[in-house]
Amino acid sequence: MIYLAFNFIVSPLQPTTEILIAELGYAGFESFVENENGVTAYIQKVEYHEHILEDIYALKNEEFQISFTKEEIDQVNWNSEWEKNFNPIEVDNLVSIRAPFHPRSLGVNLKYDIVIEPKMSFGTGHHETTHMMVQHLLALELKDKKVLDMGCGTGILAIFAEMKGANPIEAIDIDNWCYENSLENIYRNHCQHISVYQGDSSLLINKNYDIIIANINRNILLNDIKTYAQCLNDNSVLLLSGFYQEDIPLIDTEASKYNLKLDSIIERNNWVSVKYNF
Repeated sequence: MIYLAFNFIVSPLQPTTEILIAELGYAGFESFVENENGVTAYIQKVEYHEHILEDIYALKNEEFQISFTKEEIDQVNWNSEWEKNFNPIEVDNLVSIRAPFHPRSLGVNLKYDIVIEPKMSFGTGHHETTHMMVQHLLALELKDKKVLDMGCGTGILAIFAEMKGANPIEAIDIDNWCYENSLENIYRNHCQHISVYQGDSSLLINKNYDIIIANINRNILLNDIKTYAQCLNDNSVLLLSGFYQEDIPLIDTEASKYNLKLDSIIERNNWVSVKYNF
């Protein structure tokens, strides 16, 4: 998969960088690496169009000084970026998320110990959206529930669902690298009940689930909420993340069309994760 990398130099560094990242996320950029000069933003080449930056307010604001260069790359090596500053994390004093090179002792006193190597996939638990999805799953009874992890990335949420007793579990991602990486992480965590598929929501025809997890981005979610609702069993749950607090009205308007009832919201640094009951 070919990506475009936009290297933004910004001044003042904050809040300019934070505002810029939020707006680029709306526009379809999917990953960001902050640095001492600003931020590098990544977008799939197939998602890019020449007018994509026209509505970015931060670029027009005279109080901000922003310049950028653009380059094409074959793959974004998220793993090399991740390993530079990666430390094990804990979620609610119950879940340890660590890399293979971290010692087992780091998570030994916690109830759940997840080992993730992301390579070029998204989902280490460090990003706010993954962290919040883990929090939602902690609060749910998953034993013997049929679960879908849509946009699975590294497979971390599917893996955690199995650790909490879910069975069977399906994990889907459109990216081949994510598909391969999920298989590796599933094996690494000794999971037995997860099936991984490469594709999009078209794979969900005639499928049904008790819990659907979709941590993707706002535009894809808005397009696919109808499909998710059609796949939900009675008294089931839909967990969504990958968007900002100000996006909630858009998401909720679409979800309400399909009898999805907003139950709870978790917020972390303006990112949100929502739980819907069906």
